[in-house]
Amino acid sequence: MSTEKCFAKGSAAPGPVPKDHIRLYSMRFCPFAQRTRLVLNAKGIKYDTINIHLKDKPEWFLERNPLGLVPTLETSAGEVIYESPITCEYLDEVYPEKKLLPTSPFGKAQQKMMLEHFSKITPYFYKIPMGRKNGEDVSGLEAELKEKFAKLNEDLVNKKTKFFGGDSITMIDYMMWPWFERLEIFELQSCLDGTPELKKWTERMLEDPAVKATMHSMDTYKAFYQSYVVGKPDYDYGL
Repeated sequence: MSTEKCFAKGSAAPGPVPKDHIRLYSMRFCPFAQRTRLVLNAKGIKYDTINIHLKDKPEWFLERNPLGLVPTLETSAGEVIYESPITCEYLDEVYPEKKLLPTSPFGKAQQKMMLEHFSKITPYFYKIPMGRKNGEDVSGLEAELKEKFAKLNEDLVNKKTKFFGGDSITMIDYMMWPWFERLEIFELQSCLDGTPELKKWTERMLEDPAVKATMHSMDTYKAFYQSYVVGKPDYDYGL
């Protein structure tokens, strides 16, 4: 599949996944799918991508994943895996080179607990911009988000590490990154004020090759987001 353009209802189903490859069903601007793209890139896994039109999903995609969500993985054996943390853990187990999750059960549990905490933060990235758009007072929500970022900052201070799982990037950093990459689009950069270690973490993440490989320019992100806000997401923007 040599096109990045998205596949919509009525489009022809893709052929089988080539041997020694894995297929990712994705959407170019989805932060959840970016988690899986980060892991695929970080681990140097050979994969092909099929982007899905999430407002008009192809029937053959819903047959693979009845929830109709990205990211979804498909193997050459026809196995289908979905939900971003599950896809990422699967990739780390099946492709053992460059492990991203700790080997100890406690280390793995710690990362899962951190992810559980972070899952309570992501809704703010949507609630605050949508509230602003509707003319609501979002100062309370912004204060809550700042508090959550302060806790993440404190976590790095206490650990005395460059990243959340140690001095090199691990799975939890990739699980959190896509939302920090989008801070500017959501006009939430000011929520990082007063969190110097967290700011340094974002700067270090920007140097990572997998992060660089999965990013879009801010202008592209902003244009997509504008189309998304008005209810007409342009999934093929910039292609």
